[in-house]
Amino acid sequence: MNFAERLKTLPAVSHLAALQLLSPSGQKLLATIENKPGQAGSLAVYHALAQQHGGVITPAAAALGLQWYAEHTADARTNPGKHPNIDRLLAWAAGSETYLVRPVLAAAA
Repeated sequence: MNFAERLKTLPAVSHLAALQLLSPSGQKLLATIENKPGQAGSLAVYHALAQQHGGVITPAAAALGLQWYAEHTADARTNPGKHPNIDRLLAWAAGSETYLVRPVLAAAA
């Protein structure tokens, strides 16, 4: 399944403004993935991973995310820095720590 097909199977993210990715201790903000063009696909991937893994991303969850990114994972491996959200999962999948995910809800209309 390619990335576009995978996105169609993931939970909706319209209720989210962003996801904050936190250090294992929860004390440090590592990154924010916003619900905007260019980041919405990554938002959906990270959101689905966190939902499936109790609000965290473990090394196993990161490895699953790399499968979901499909053809983009190979491009990220070939071009480090081009896909920072995939680069992060590559590092997390190779590690042993569990990272916290904090949703930022969109403002009510």
